[in-house]
Amino acid sequence: MIKIDLSKCTGCRQCETTCAFLRSGKSSRNLSRIKIMSSYSTGIDGPIVCQQCQERFCIKSCAFNALTVGSMGQIIISPTICTRCGACEKSCPIGAIEVFERIYYVCDLCGGNPQCVDVCTEQAIQFAPNCIETVSLSNFKENSKGMNVSERRFLYIATKGNEIRKKWGEKHA
Repeated sequence: MIKIDLSKCTGCRQCETTCAFLRSGKSSRNLSRIKIMSSYSTGIDGPIVCQQCQERFCIKSCAFNALTVGSMGQIIISPTICTRCGACEKSCPIGAIEVFERIYYVCDLCGGNPQCVDVCTEQAIQFAPNCIETVSLSNFKENSKGMNVSERRFLYIATKGNEIRKKWGEKHA
């Protein structure tokens, strides 16, 4: 699982660029499986990446069983089974799955060696392959109804950013 510490992220986008280039040979934000979002209201930048949530909304939404869970808990999308119906993209409450040019992108942990972790100089992104802790995204699911992918990503970063600011304020009060 990829663990994120938003309090350390500078928004440099190295993870985004590296992911896109190593996975597609091109430097394009659209081809990255990790996306940096900025919440100007909280002053927090941070990556959106599959959290391997407890609920597995994306898998439950796929009527064609095109999504499975890999050996490290990562989501695997079968390009031969996937009909590109959009159900998985619509069901992810934080916008970690996105379609670009009829191809779905979600973090697959780079086969156990996530490159975004290696390029993150601030250590805001960590790989925890043996982590058994799972994240619940049910509260985001409820609050993100009717939002598009970008709006869901922004909601997630803004919410997490507000939590960081609150903790910081309590610590320094």
